[in-house]
Amino acid sequence: MKAKILVSACLMGFKVRYNGSEKSQTGAALARLQDEGRLVIHCPELAAGLPTPRLPAELSGGDGEAAFLGRAAILESDGKDVTEPYLLAAWLALQTARENNCRFAILTDGSPTCGSQKIYDGRFAGKTIPGQGVAAALLRQHGIEVFAEHQIPLLLSRLEEVDKEQV
Repeated sequence: MKAKILVSACLMGFKVRYNGSEKSQTGAALARLQDEGRLVIHCPELAAGLPTPRLPAELSGGDGEAAFLGRAAILESDGKDVTEPYLLAAWLALQTARENNCRFAILTDGSPTCGSQKIYDGRFAGKTIPGQGVAAALLRQHGIEVFAEHQIPLLLSRLEEVDKEQV
């Protein structure tokens, strides 16, 4: 069985981002993976019931791991604490990944949910810092390898390794 990959819906062209846009990365590599039946398309935030569009949200006080420990919060641009629905979003992403036997994930970098390499700094000034969102953190804690959309070549390399192991 070929390894499955959880992928952020916005990367597949779905207009589910906070501002109602997409962040399409549907290049040849993702199209091939989709044709092979490897992709499980999922938007954690929509699964948790968050609307589109919605106010921008950023992690404040730490990254996704810190949010799970109660040391950081996810705040909307108006100051409203929305940590709970975002933590639910992370759990739903993990549930979807597990139900579909996903070994990998390609998530949208910068997001308080899906960021895997960087997140916004919590000041709503457009500045990013190294860190991960709540879903990326939770998926990694449960053994799922998480990649940002700009790391697709690295993911393809890992897939090749894993596919060879299964032969």
